[in-house]
Amino acid sequence: MGKYETVSVKVPQTMKEKMKQLGIKPSELLRRAIEEEIKRKQVQKIKEEIRSIKATLDKIPMETIIQSIREDREHR
Repeated sequence: MGKYETVSVKVPQTMKEKMKQLGIKPSELLRRAIEEEIKRKQVQKIKEEIRSIKATLDKIPMETIIQSIREDREHR
């Protein structure tokens, strides 16, 4: 792993006490939550890009796509 940065968060005192009672380590929990959110946002962004590209690709006639594939295969 590369360099680390510190991220802090404020929680109510009662929440911190409950975390301590239950043996919840906030650093591990927050790290996992952040990683999951990053993955979720990346997937969302990719889906949006696919929708955008699909709209453009839908405008290309199937015959043109087939012809391009055949030409590419011939040049290999």
